[in-house]
Parts: sequence; C-alpha cells; structure tokens
Amino acid sequence: MSTTWGKTTVRVVLGDITDQAVEAVVNAANSSLMGGGGVDGAIHRRGGPAILEECQLIRLKEWPAGLPTGGAVITTGGSLKARRVIHTVGPVWSGGRSGEPSSLAECYASSLRVAVNHGLKSVAFPSISTGAYGYPTREASRIALRAVKGFVEREGAPAEVIFVLYSENDFKTYMEALGELR
Repeated sequence: MSTTWGKTTVRVVLGDITDQAVEAVVNAANSSLMGGGGVDGAIHRRGGPAILEECQLIRLKEWPAGLPTGGAVITTGGSLKARRVIHTVGPVWSGGRSGEPSSLAECYASSLRVAVNHGLKSVAFPSISTGAYGYPTREASRIALRAVKGFVEREGAPAEVIFVLYSENDFKTYMEALGELR
C-alpha cells in the first residue's frame, strides 16, 4: 500500500531491509554503534566491515559515550544495495511513561533530517524498537507513521519513504496504521 503526503510517496512493504534498493536504509542501532542483533546485526553482516569502521570513527570523534536515544548518524552502506546507512537508537519500552513515545518519534525525525541534509531522495525504515527493545508494534507503528507524516509535510522531502517489515504480523499492523492516517 502506498500514499502521498506532501511531495513524498510513503509505502509499506513486507521484506528484508538489507535488500532495499534505496539511497539509505535506517538501522535500528544500539548506542554503541558496534552492531548487535536483529536489524542492526543484519545490516552490519550484509553491509560488511566498512560500516563498522565508520561507526568506530563516529564513536571516537563525535559520540565517545555512545549515540543517545533519538539521535541519528550516517555511514556508508558498504556492500548493501543502499549506498548509505542512517543509524538511530530507539527507546527501550518500559511501559510508555518514560518518554518512549517522543523518543521514538525523534528517531524517525532525526533520521529524516540526516537524509535531507545529505540530499537523499529515498529512505527505508524498519520498525524501530519493536524487536529486542520491546516496544509494542501497534503503538510504534502509529508513532512512526505520524512522525514521518509530520516531517515530510513540513519539509517536502525526501521523495520516498518505505517502511520495510520483516514479519507478516508487523506488515499487517503497519498497513492498518497507514490506512488510519490516509
């Protein structure tokens, strides 16, 4: 399913984010930027050592204590089809009363800000924080889509945003959320 918000086409697809032929994929990273499980591990494995090397430099020069929740940085895409990876750190779910909704929305906005600042026209997002960080997918999908809608309507860019969901259940949840916002 796709829709248009402002000048941006927004799509929800079932698939593997590491296979996306876009200018940038977003990595649901941990604050160390050194790789991990889930989407983070898949991007690092598939993209190869160039991604980790740039992450190490970012840690050394910009974020020695680790990238904060809601922040975003950009590296090469290494061996991925996407030429760039935007790394963002989502919040760990702790019931929703510790600022998780605003932190999650900031992940999407800061990632899009990085994309626009680098002139990128197409970005693919996973479902940030809904894996190991335990954020309920239903709530996360609505926050993600509202955050992207608000950003692209204000900024008029990027040209395309794709939400890439790995599981059928997550795909259905995002489709429902997109249908509510159309």
